[in-house]
Formats: sequence, C-alpha cells, structure tokens
Amino acid sequence: MAVVRLLQFAFVSLVVLAPAVRAQEPGHGMAAEKLGTVHFVTSCRASTAPGFDRAIALLHSFEFRAAIAGFSAVLAADSSCAIAHWGIALSRWGNPFGSSIRPAARLRPGRDEIERADRATTAAPRERAYIAAAAQLFADYEHISQRARIVAYERAMGALAAEQPADTEAAIFHALALAASAPLDDKTYANQLKAVAILDGIAAQQPDHPGLVHYLIHSHDIPALAGGGLSAARRYASIAPSAPHALHMPSHIFTRVGAWGESIATNTKSVAAARREGSIAEALHASDYMMYAYLQTGQDRAAKGILDGLPALATQFDPNAIGSAAGGSAGVYALAAIPARWALERGAWAEAAALDARPSAFVWADAVTWFARALGAARMGNVSTARAALDTLRQAQARLTTNDEADWAEKVEISRLSGAAWLAFAGRDTSGAIALAREAAVREERTEKSAISPGPLAPARELLGDLLLEVGQPAPALAEYEATLKTEPNRLRALLGAMRAASLAGDRATAARYRAQVRATCPARGPGDRPGCRGVLSSEDPPPPRRVP
Repeated sequence: MAVVRLLQFAFVSLVVLAPAVRAQEPGHGMAAEKLGTVHFVTSCRASTAPGFDRAIALLHSFEFRAAIAGFSAVLAADSSCAIAHWGIALSRWGNPFGSSIRPAARLRPGRDEIERADRATTAAPRERAYIAAAAQLFADYEHISQRARIVAYERAMGALAAEQPADTEAAIFHALALAASAPLDDKTYANQLKAVAILDGIAAQQPDHPGLVHYLIHSHDIPALAGGGLSAARRYASIAPSAPHALHMPSHIFTRVGAWGESIATNTKSVAAARREGSIAEALHASDYMMYAYLQTGQDRAAKGILDGLPALATQFDPNAIGSAAGGSAGVYALAAIPARWALERGAWAEAAALDARPSAFVWADAVTWFARALGAARMGNVSTARAALDTLRQAQARLTTNDEADWAEKVEISRLSGAAWLAFAGRDTSGAIALAREAAVREERTEKSAISPGPLAPARELLGDLLLEVGQPAPALAEYEATLKTEPNRLRALLGAMRAASLAGDRATAARYRAQVRATCPARGPGDRPGCRGVLSSEDPPPPRRVP
C-alpha cells in the first residue's frame, strides 16, 4: 500500500510539473483565439485535456458563460470527469469580487454541480480537494453567511496549496481567494499583499498565464497599491485579447493612477469585443469605466456618445444571464451610474435632479440615481425634491442593513450624508452642512470602492472641498481637494477645485501647479467638450465660486 501511494504521489507530481499546453490548441476550432497559456492536470480522459485547459483559461478571465460551455463539452466527452463539475460550479459562483449577496436561485445550480462532483468515484485525491474547497462557497447557504463561506473557501484553498506545493494552479486560485476575501476595512491590505507575493513568485515560470496577471490587477486595485499593478495591467490585454473582460481589466489600474488615455483605449476594445459576443453586461461595465475616463479629460462629446448608446444596450441586456465577470448587477449599476456621472461631473445640477429612477433588484444600484437626484436638487435649492431623494436613500440603507449587505449600506449612508450636507447648506445651516460633509468624508476613508465601479460618483472629500469654497474658506478647501487627489489621481473636478481654492487663497505657486495639471489632463478640445477646460486655458484666474442662495 505504501508503494502504491508513493507511485501515486510521483505521478501527480510529474503531471503537475508537465509542460503547459496552449489554451487554444489548433484542431479545436479555436486557432484564432488567444486566451493565454494554462495547464490544469486532471484524471479525465487525455483527449479532453486541451478543451479542459481552454475552459480553465476562460474561467481565469471570468468569461463564465464560455467556461461553462467548455466544461460541459468536456463532460460530454467524458461523463466521469468530476473536476469539470467543479469548473462549472466556480463559474456559476461568478465574479469573486462581486459584493452583493448571491440569491438562492443562483447558488442552487452551483451546489448541484458540487454534489455531482462528489458522487463521482473516479476523481483523484487532488481533484477531490479542489471540489471540497469549492463546496465551502455553497455549503448550507440558507444558514451560513456569504462572508463566512468565502473565508472558509480561502482557508480550504490555502490548505490545498500547502499540500500540493508543485501545483501552481492551486497557488493561483488561493491568491485569488485571498484577494477576494480581503476585509474591506483592513487598511494594512494583508490579504492583497499575500496574494501579490504568491503571484509574483510564479510569474517568471508562467508569464503568459491569464489568471496570474488578472489577479495581480485585482490585488493592486487599491490607491495605496495601484502603482505596483501597472506591469500586469499593460500585459493582460495582450495575453488574452479574445476575452472581453481581459481587455477591460487593465482599466482598473489605469483608473487608480489617473491614466485616462490608456483606460479609454482598452475599454474601447473591450466594449467592441463584448458586443460582438453578446456579453452585454460586460459592455455596460466597460462603458461605465470608459465614461468616467472621458469625463475626467473633458471629452464630453465622446461621453455623450456613450450616454446616447445606452438605450440600445439596455434593450439587449438580460440581468439574469450568465456572462462574464460583469454580471447582471454590474450591468444594472452601469445603467444607473452612466447618466448620473454625465450630470454630476459637468455640474449639471438640474439634469441630476431630474434623473429617471428605475427600480431594480439591486437596491445599492438604484441608490446611485437617488444620490444624484438629492445632490442635484440640493445644489439647485429644490428642497422638496432633495428631501424625497434623501428619504429614499435612508430606506435603501435600512434594507441593505437588513439584507446583511453592510458595505453597500455604508456606501449608501455616505451618499445620504453628502446629500444632506448640501440640503443643510441650501437651508443656510452652514455649520451643520460642514459637519455632515466632514462625517461623510471620514466614513468614506474607512471604506474601499467596489470593483463594480471606477470610483465614487462624487468623492465625499471633494464635496466637502466644494462646500468650503462656497462658504469662503479656500485654504481648508484646498486641503480637502488635495486629500481627494491622493486616492483619485488626476480627477478633473478635484484638480479644478484645487486650482480655484489655491488661487482664492492667494497661493499663486500652487494654483499654477494645478493649472498645469488641468492643462495636461484636460487639453483644449473642440465644440461640445467641457467648457470649464477651455476656460481654464484662456484665463489665469478662475472666477469666485457661486454661492447657493
């Protein structure tokens, strides 16, 4: 028996270390594809290996619909391939960075796949460890919280990676689990840094692995770490250009460092690829990131083109469809966020106050519209509309708290506080307004943005800076704008605010420095682009702020 075990271990070790197979081998009708290089050892029929590797490559790029089809094709060729059920289950779990609570209707099919895998008698011990780890994501979901299940999965993958040190796939999946399970209030970023260390340790061996660069991007998708993700961001799209999500993901880092041109370029490709494949949620998600980048550079004509294209995408969008990383919730969020960004970034307060609120299954996505309405109405002095919107935000926060979606509940409360600050200012309660805005800013610093969004609709510290400018306190306002720019580099409204605040405070050197940054970020453009950008180039000193009556 000991000899048999020794031989089994030797075999597994050898095949784990076997040369990688391209995920798009010719002969499978996928010669034109480029998904990166992945090899996942299985005990399934040898003939299924190329198809299985392709499905794994798709899974690593969060192309879940295509991955499910790939794993299903493997099962059609070898019904005893238990690990293919594992692949389908992980694909049905969806984006590990999705922050909403998954409903039972979505979890049930995943758990069914795990049970099918468990019933198989042919799975190798290593495969059973993968299946057992994934089972934690679905275990007793009726009673165990989603957070607890995610943490249990990370620990199980950590144990598997430790037991199989030659299995780089286990290490890569563990790194993903570490980043996805990172506590949102942990400002040491311990999980992300552990994930980076694991992935960096494998990078030289597998430079063309799509999951490796993908998860490096996610692990660096934090202001304090973003610079370290630039190399992965600039490689991923060329490693897996056949995956629309791989074309989008670099913009997570480009957004974090304020590289707007690179964000626009990669999202343009992602939207086109997603539309070709009918992945409408991904097209919407990438469009939101692209919209944000266009608005930061004052390219309002291009941004308006995205806005005008939303109805056509909305008619094709099925929020319940399994697609890529950008699932139904991301699509719903983008449909709400894009019009809100269009109004708020341009300071079009009347447009913001009049936004059409369309209820969805995602309360936190609906809150985007209500926040824009509240802020726009308050800035216009429309008290009744602002109050109604703020009341809706309060109700949304309560529902999210009840539903155990604490992070979204906090984000909605921050939005409510920011809107309430401007309503207080409209009512001439200056001290109350500043106190509310400051509370929102402090609370926002304790959170991290969701991967579903390129950034806050209106950063709380930026809004505090706007408020301080309105009440004639330019020096404190400058400090708030500069704090905003530390986490939101090259954000146009914060740059313009800093320039104005410095000028009004008599700090000509700082004003000139920010004026130069505005020029670089928002160069002079043609008709239809941001008037504020053109105005800054034709005038050395901006006009004083307009006070809300």
